[in-house]
Amino acid sequence: MTSANTGVQAFPLQWPTGWPRERYRSSAKFGTTGRNGYKTNLTVADARARLQNELDMLRAGYVTLSTNLETRLDGNPRSGQPEPQDPGAAVYFRLQGKDTVLACDKWDRVADNIAAIAKHIEALRGMDRWGVGTAAQAFAGYQALPAPEQWWQVLGVPVSATREQINAAYRSLAMKAHPDQGGSDAAMARLNAAREQGLNQ
Repeated sequence: MTSANTGVQAFPLQWPTGWPRERYRSSAKFGTTGRNGYKTNLTVADARARLQNELDMLRAGYVTLSTNLETRLDGNPRSGQPEPQDPGAAVYFRLQGKDTVLACDKWDRVADNIAAIAKHIEALRGMDRWGVGTAAQAFAGYQALPAPEQWWQVLGVPVSATREQINAAYRSLAMKAHPDQGGSDAAMARLNAAREQGLNQ
């Protein structure tokens, strides 16, 4: 998948701003049927190929698939990784000049969430065939909001920072951000939110 120039990261998962998260996940049935007739779980590579095929048919550009699977040098998820605790997937792309995002975390496997996004695109593309509306009209509701600041960027620490590093950075920055020290309520709230996110990762 071609990398977008929108600042969206492929890893870790960059969930779209304002999208609710699924509390309880289910197992999906997006598997493949082998030559022997038995159904097997879909691989991330197969799911990614399905998604890329649908995006190609849409003529989408600047695609970034964001998950909690570590990536290869080309930005695609590396094979052979265990399922991450958060199996959500989000695909960011540009469609007719508009930044667009689709995301799914309903299923308990990353591959199944990617496949669900591909199926969703396939269904929306059907609108063009049926003549009632267009895919562009359907995708208008999926415009991507600006990416939120990441907690590690706010705190100035690596994404793999320990609790001690997070707390040390927070204390140092709080000395400047606190309203009593010439900062503001907004700056302190931003810092508090970043610390909370970092400690809950």
